[in-house]
Amino acid sequence: MVTGLLGNKIGMTQIFDESGNIIPVTILKVGPCVVTQLKTQSKDNYNSIQIGYGNKSSKTLNQPELGHLQKSNIQPLRYLKEFRVNKPDKFKVGQVLTVDLFSPGQLINIRGKSIGKGFSGLEKRHNFHRGPMTHGSKNHREPGSIGMGTTPGRVLPGKKWQVN
Repeated sequence: MVTGLLGNKIGMTQIFDESGNIIPVTILKVGPCVVTQLKTQSKDNYNSIQIGYGNKSSKTLNQPELGHLQKSNIQPLRYLKEFRVNKPDKFKVGQVLTVDLFSPGQLINIRGKSIGKGFSGLEKRHNFHRGPMTHGSKNHREPGSIGMGTTPGRVLPGKKWQVN
């Protein structure tokens, strides 16, 4: 039995039950995942399978990743992840794993990884207020002065913004 699959979050929506209550749901696109490598107790000191998800251009992979996938004759994949299994001999390299492995009503755990938001300004990150927009003001979305002058000459720990 596989312990996990990879997928993407598509979005959020809502469904209604028999009594008319709204239930918020998350829509996921899971699989198809391809088995890219088998690791056994005799060779690697533990049992696991490595699966890949999401096609990717071969130009964007580096040479070690490309060689690892070409050795198994598998198309370039965006994500690779290992899952521990008890019996890796039930799987073979190139096998496609889909959601059909799970039965209806089976409880599953879902783990996500948030995407980065880049540098967010102080108004968005810490709910700072903007500066004045007129009379020659030049700090519309900047933090302004938050530290002391000469003594101690630094921003004390615990401030929401530290000017370097």
